[in-house]
Amino acid sequence: MDIETLLAKHEIMDLRLGYAAHLDARDYDSFMDLFTEDAVCEFGPEYGGDWVGRAQIRERYEDVMLSAGGAFDAIHVVTNPWITLTGPDTAHGRWYLLDCLTRQMPVTGLHTQGGHNNPLLYLGIYEDDYRREAGKWRIARTRLHFLWPERKFEALAHPSGR
Repeated sequence: MDIETLLAKHEIMDLRLGYAAHLDARDYDSFMDLFTEDAVCEFGPEYGGDWVGRAQIRERYEDVMLSAGGAFDAIHVVTNPWITLTGPDTAHGRWYLLDCLTRQMPVTGLHTQGGHNNPLLYLGIYEDDYRREAGKWRIARTRLHFLWPERKFEALAHPSGR
């Protein structure tokens, strides 16, 4: 692996870690800077289908995160990065998600009871396509395959993004 590939993978890792940190802090301005203008988020029909473009992505995230509470009431733990460069300015990646609640909350339509009884909110796999624009890596597409509490998993793309 050459140094350019290693640096690109490290920048992409920082991008996905920034996603978790900014979302958990409810810092939506910094969070939205992580996406391309034409980004797509795929979370399934229970979350309103595909969210397309920064404006809709922000609106939908803000709505969904209201049910999870305020800053750091839920935390996204992303692990096991598997990143493949697919071109000079494109990449594909996978991350495991452990989404945890840090406070007690009642059961809602989208969530299990969290906090002391069971801090686990979701288990899943993020599958991302990244694009480097003006020297900065951004998320062009993300899909969350839910594995728990309800399994919404079909198949993963090949690590190369194909």
